[in-house]
Amino acid sequence: MNDSTEPTGRIVLVRHGETEWSLSGQHTGTTDLPLTERGEEQARQLRAVLDPADFGLVLSSPLRRAQHTAELAGFTDVTIEPDLTEWDYGAYEGRTTADISAELGRQWDLWNDGVPAGDTPGESAADVRRRADVVLARAREALPQGDVILFAHGHMLRAIAIAWVSLPPESGTIFALSTSTLSELGFEHGRPAIRKWNAPIAH
Repeated sequence: MNDSTEPTGRIVLVRHGETEWSLSGQHTGTTDLPLTERGEEQARQLRAVLDPADFGLVLSSPLRRAQHTAELAGFTDVTIEPDLTEWDYGAYEGRTTADISAELGRQWDLWNDGVPAGDTPGESAADVRRRADVVLARAREALPQGDVILFAHGHMLRAIAIAWVSLPPESGTIFALSTSTLSELGFEHGRPAIRKWNAPIAH
């Protein structure tokens, strides 16, 4: 028999569907791009595997690519969470890793190297981790009443996952996360665990 005092529940992470920049590999932080037609279809396919009735709290980034994914997936009761906004890439907004690495003359790593300020100030991995902790505090508070689902972005969701299992902020570099995939945070023997990661939509 399980100890009734053990934590339970799950936090489902949904990365938004494809955009033009996710397809080209350009870093998309504050730029508010729409989904492509394929991205919209990816989002609709989520209806087959996600039931809004299963979730007591539905949070979305304020950026439209995340909100639209939630809407097309069938979620109508969505709360906007500003701290789910994607990483602020500063001067590297809209640029690819290959382009940045060529400019620097070495391999660039977002999680360890960070970004310079540009039209926006940019963020470090520690900055994004602080926002992830805020989101997780809200999710943990809601878990006793039901499961939680988050619609957000590739780097932000990685930051949330590593915060959940108490890894250092820079650990996000070892995680890959594709568009319109499902991941799940939960518990194993009472301790926070990553129970599913970067799973494609399965019917």
